[in-house]
Amino acid sequence: MNRYNKTLFVTFVLSLLVAGPACSSQAQGVARPDGSVPVQDLSYAPSYKPVDEVAQSDVQVIHIAEVADINSFNRNLKKRAFQLPPAEDGLRDPQNEATHILAAPKSAFEGLPTTEFGNRVDWVKTLDEKKIRPRWDREDPDAEPFVMDLDIVRPVKASVPDVVFPHRQHTEWLFCSNCHPAIFIPQKGANQINMSAILLGQKCGVCHGKVSFPITTKSCKKCHSKPKPDDWKPPLSETTLKNPWK
Repeated sequence: MNRYNKTLFVTFVLSLLVAGPACSSQAQGVARPDGSVPVQDLSYAPSYKPVDEVAQSDVQVIHIAEVADINSFNRNLKKRAFQLPPAEDGLRDPQNEATHILAAPKSAFEGLPTTEFGNRVDWVKTLDEKKIRPRWDREDPDAEPFVMDLDIVRPVKASVPDVVFPHRQHTEWLFCSNCHPAIFIPQKGANQINMSAILLGQKCGVCHGKVSFPITTKSCKKCHSKPKPDDWKPPLSETTLKNPWK
């Protein structure tokens, strides 16, 4: 860069600093040796707009959840006291007068078999020991439970034990219509069940975690209770089966 061009460049930069964005598309350059003044084309420079005329961005602000809220979707992870009075357990309507005449759990559950899960009562054992008796005759004096002693085994692709769903323990005090067909379609292969859905309160999670024992690490074995066969191997994907060397 010769001396003339250097002078021209410095003058141009200074003119921009002094004039700022309000400079026009043309600016006067430094005088040539013959006295003429060249006109600098600044059409490439961005046009200036006052701040209040700048168009608002269409980009929406994305609010990122706080770290403490990462697992808030899993209701089973929420710390909850057990055996609270009915009006304080978060399950019943405290505005309903009938809620306040219900027996307090601590006194009603006294003497029942205990467990470390949920509300600390082993309800299956309680029923087996006939310490409670479901009121099937409440609406029909001749009504009796339709007990189905059938275990449904759901294979799990992962290495954890398969899931066993015992119908007997459920039908001893529930109607078939409590689960079928709204929650579980009574058809083989028609129910897509996974732990994410359960933790979100769907499928088994409709009851477990709310009115029955919650889904926790300690309680996994209550459902994942059938060990894998000795010759069990993890299933391979279709891509791996087509080209196992890939």
